[in-house]
Amino acid sequence: MKLDGRVSVITGAGSGIGAATAILFASGGARVALVDLDDKGLQEVRREIGAGRASVLEFKEDVSDSGAAERTIQAVVREWGIVEVLVTSAAISTGGTVTTITEKDWDRVFAVNTKGTFLWARAVLPHMIRAGRGSIITLASQLALAAGRGSAPYVASKGAVISLTRSIALDYAQYGVRANVIIPGAIETPMLERSFVRKADPEAARECSRQRHPLGRFGTPQEVAYAALYLASDDSSFTTGAQFVVDGG
Repeated sequence: MKLDGRVSVITGAGSGIGAATAILFASGGARVALVDLDDKGLQEVRREIGAGRASVLEFKEDVSDSGAAERTIQAVVREWGIVEVLVTSAAISTGGTVTTITEKDWDRVFAVNTKGTFLWARAVLPHMIRAGRGSIITLASQLALAAGRGSAPYVASKGAVISLTRSIALDYAQYGVRANVIIPGAIETPMLERSFVRKADPEAARECSRQRHPLGRFGTPQEVAYAALYLASDDSSFTTGAQFVVDGG
């Protein structure tokens, strides 16, 4: 599953699944554009990729900003002529139920997780249509299927990502563009750790989450990145609109 110079844009590339995906794609020969608000994280990922292994661009941007999406994609196209893969990994979670979440926090979660997916897909689609090919890979969550206590805005936003991705798959299949959604379980990322810290008993929350997985452990970002590699490669050329579950059972 080599990517051999394939131009990839990865949001949320400064940590977690996005970082692991960028590093794996680069090791497979892809040219990668890293997008994140965390400048330090972007620099660390670039160092991890290493000089000479792949072409790398960095963009410190807020994925919920439509101007950021448009200017980043235009910059990538100016540099490399095309965008062939988009991975929308950027996400946030604030916790909260319908009666405890503030409207401001609700809107921010949807702005990053759902609107951010829409904006970046919208920005790349004209270029993919013109090329007659492309792979859009979104990130949802197992919680969007099974739900979970105390995370209403995150669960709802990720459910919307699943539906949006399937709509993109149908609307743009005729142009050779594929869209698939990865649905991870609990993955060892900074965002997961922050979700435990919000609880009254973080260690009990961590153990409860771990026990929900029949394999008895959390997943790693690299395990999700391999799913993204498959969906980005020609090995998945007959796969679109799929819900690719990576959740330890």
